[in-house]
Amino acid sequence: MSILVGDMLPHGSFQVMGEDGPETIDVTEFFTGKTVLMFAVPGAYTPTCSTSHLPSFVVHFDALKEKGIDDIICLSVNDVFVMDAWGKANNADNLIVASDGLAELTCSLGLELDISAAKMGIRSRRYAMLVTNGIVQQLWLDEPGEYKVSSAEYVLSQL
Repeated sequence: MSILVGDMLPHGSFQVMGEDGPETIDVTEFFTGKTVLMFAVPGAYTPTCSTSHLPSFVVHFDALKEKGIDDIICLSVNDVFVMDAWGKANNADNLIVASDGLAELTCSLGLELDISAAKMGIRSRRYAMLVTNGIVQQLWLDEPGEYKVSSAEYVLSQL
């Protein structure tokens, strides 16, 4: 079952690249006391994720921050090294480009997508969610194979 608006984020973690290498970030600690926009993509360096999804949040970063968002996270089921390189390649310096390498957080959210038929295994569905103090305020979940409601442009129109 998928996480719903009004639900508290589950316990878990994600990884980011720190100055000294990979760092594990506790979800509960990270989301406490702030408003975060988290969006997820099926995979770094994949076509729609690289040409549209991630760039939309890079372009609209300032406008989203003006809406009271403290942090913007891009989450994907890729390793932290791939996510770090992908973020740098896409000028995503202002975003938190995060790894859910084993899909543990993604599965605990109930937002996993099995694309084994395409030889990609378990990945994340494409979504964006607004989270305040660890509670999901809004969830924009695209249908598999679509890129519509999780774009920065659509999210901005809803805030």
